[in-house]
Amino acid sequence: MNCRKIKETCLYIQDLEKARAFYQDLLGLDVINYMPEKHLFLRTGESVLLCFNPEDSKTKVSPPPHFATGPQHLAFEVPAVEYEDHKRALTKKGITVIDEVTWKSGMKSFYFRDPAGNILEIVPDSGIWD
Repeated sequence: MNCRKIKETCLYIQDLEKARAFYQDLLGLDVINYMPEKHLFLRTGESVLLCFNPEDSKTKVSPPPHFATGPQHLAFEVPAVEYEDHKRALTKKGITVIDEVTWKSGMKSFYFRDPAGNILEIVPDSGIWD
């Protein structure tokens, strides 16, 4: 395999309207497609964030059924020079930073939750995995 990146990733969220309000209105992601009680697809840079209602997606035939329960995790990459700006902007919107880690490289990342309890992270575009 000669994979270049992960094109899409998925979260499983029952209340897709709360997810839409959070990801579109608070985080500023563009909605690609929204079908209430079924799915919410969002653009984030060159990637796509898929949010599926697990009760709907686990009964599908095609694509194959898939679902998860409990908190899931993903990280959003931002320009390193904008890291603190993103932290301040989210805090101003009422989003609580639940943890901040300083990695071996000296770079930091911070964590927060979406309304479904998923753990989201903001990472700078250099230093974490370099």
